[in-house]
Amino acid sequence: MTTIRQRRVGKGTEADDDQLSEEKNVKPDGKILSGHTGRRLWNILSITVGGIVAISLGLLTSVYVATLHENDLWFSNIKEVEREISFRTECGLYYSYYKQMIQAASIQQGLHGLVYDNKTESVRTINILERMNVYQEVFLSILYRILPIQQYLEPVYFYIYTLFGLQAVYVIALYVTSWLLSGTWLSGLLTACWYITNRIDTTRVEFTIPLRENWALPFFAVQIAAITYLLRTHLQPVQERLTFLAVFIATFLFSLTWQFNQFMMLIQALALFILDCFDMLPTAKVMWLYIIQICGLLLVCVLQFFNSMILGSLLISFNASVLIARTIQKNLKKGGLLSRLGKLILHVLLVLCLTLLINKFIKKILNLESDEHIFKFLKAKFGFGATRDFDANLYLCEEAFGLLPLNTFSRLSDTLLFYVYIFVLFSMTVAAVIVAFWNLSGSNQVQFMEKMEECTVTLKPDAAYNLIHTILFGCLALSTMRMKYLWTSHMCVFASFGLCSTEVWKLTLKCIHLYTSQRTRVIKYSVPIMTLLYISYKFWPGIMDELSELREFYDPDTVELMNWIKSNTPNTAVFAGSMQLLAGVKLCTGRTLTNHPHYEDKNLRERTKQIYQIYAKRSPEDVYRILQSFGTDYVILEDSICYERRHSRGCRLRDLLDIANGHIMDGLGENEPDLKPSLYPRFCEEIKKNLPSYTIHFTRVFQNKTFHVYKLAKHK
Repeated sequence: MTTIRQRRVGKGTEADDDQLSEEKNVKPDGKILSGHTGRRLWNILSITVGGIVAISLGLLTSVYVATLHENDLWFSNIKEVEREISFRTECGLYYSYYKQMIQAASIQQGLHGLVYDNKTESVRTINILERMNVYQEVFLSILYRILPIQQYLEPVYFYIYTLFGLQAVYVIALYVTSWLLSGTWLSGLLTACWYITNRIDTTRVEFTIPLRENWALPFFAVQIAAITYLLRTHLQPVQERLTFLAVFIATFLFSLTWQFNQFMMLIQALALFILDCFDMLPTAKVMWLYIIQICGLLLVCVLQFFNSMILGSLLISFNASVLIARTIQKNLKKGGLLSRLGKLILHVLLVLCLTLLINKFIKKILNLESDEHIFKFLKAKFGFGATRDFDANLYLCEEAFGLLPLNTFSRLSDTLLFYVYIFVLFSMTVAAVIVAFWNLSGSNQVQFMEKMEECTVTLKPDAAYNLIHTILFGCLALSTMRMKYLWTSHMCVFASFGLCSTEVWKLTLKCIHLYTSQRTRVIKYSVPIMTLLYISYKFWPGIMDELSELREFYDPDTVELMNWIKSNTPNTAVFAGSMQLLAGVKLCTGRTLTNHPHYEDKNLRERTKQIYQIYAKRSPEDVYRILQSFGTDYVILEDSICYERRHSRGCRLRDLLDIANGHIMDGLGENEPDLKPSLYPRFCEEIKKNLPSYTIHFTRVFQNKTFHVYKLAKHK
């Protein structure tokens, strides 16, 4: 623990204590024993009550989101095809592998079908377990098959109830983290209440159930709780080893369940690196955490059949670089302020250079290009040059990958969460800056303390870690809206910890010269209780109204399409179309796809761009030749894409294709000077006119208000 506090004027001796005891005619040993027993009983009672409250709130959250899901879709009453259609885009793709494992003749056959899959991408055999993070679907399907529950519970309910159950784990982990930081379970109670009342911004599990983050974030929260406990001082060796084991298991499960794990843990590694540089964490524990991250990721790499994207991750390169740099630079934390600053700058430069060199070397050796679209997207997003790259622009134009909307802060402010968070963040940041300066000052620390006798600054290692964690993930959320769920949930933890923290209130009251220990104790309990009462009074009626609001699933056009495909096409038929729709086609009908939404593969990205020429200005011969090259039997055209109005000009899918193809975009507005008019009209519009040049290759076999299905002619 890094602590700066006012010196004590003097210390009493054992003789003084004995004399005082004799004067009062009280046995010291008996008094100490009685006080110790009382505190121990009180701690046991507090932990028991706090644990019961944590479990109860976790279960209530699970029931709450499950009820919202049922009320929104009337899930128990709709048909199986409608349930499956409700798993939109990539959610449907992931769930399809669970369904595939359930329907397989045996577990072995199901696993063989995943390892040698030829239905997800036509004319290719791919290993699903290597390409995608679907071990959770495999595990859950095996569990469903071996447990005697088939007569009582449908497979889909076993799946969604597991995800809703993980929400209980999530809330309990957040609760425990806040409890560990503040020392009172009242903080955990406030955390859970804020998580629930800010549900729109803390989770989206009720309408995107199979999404990878809904599997991964509960384990990430458990890992943060374990790290918070690990960074406490005076842990016994056995406690420390068990906590390291818990961190490793949580890190492994988090990495196994989400393809973006490496980027989240890279931010976490940066947080550890910053704190270690300023001597705010025990170096030995930080080094072990780096090793745990590497080991967890490498174990996932082995389970995913040596997935090259994991081997080429920046996380492995960064952690290896830090370990090497610390071995080279032995006396990094010795010397005065200027000396340490110089060493620190050299250390940062060394780590940065080593990271880039190691990462470049690995990617060169393994010829890795799987994640290049992410770096193109980041380069364009942060203004390092415009791009015409189709994949990068596809991300840039999606709202989920844009900046965090300002109305998010107004919603968070309604529950007082944002106001409290800013107050705690400011207080803790000031404390962190002061402590970091003292740590770097080295031998001048004592002199500086003497000048600050009236000021008390305490920053424990666990609080320091959570401070940097929330700052870095806050920056990520502000830049990319989709990642806000990593920040807002931890915001609940951090704000409630600060509101119940003795250190925060002590520092605040000292600064305004109102500090007394009794006043601090009263405030740290009264303010959270008043906040809880305010939240209950203002938001309880709204939650009740939300739970009483009943809707139902309604998408007749998609249901009609799926039923037609199942009834009128052979099981071996290959379908082309938008990757979002095709995920549903695979889930509902089991037909073979040309492309799908899991975008972390270069060949698939190239294939998707080619398939999407059905919405570009291309000749029927070109489109037919492209579709034939992927073995396509049927192509599905969607009016919602062909005549898209959701995005502005320049971000519609047809615009992105026109730019990538060097063609002028439709509609009024400017075009880049080197874009040229296309020689052909837009394919998705022109094919509906049934002109001979189109009907020779394509025959319309299905049509409704939303979809048009064309069968490709079989030319010799």
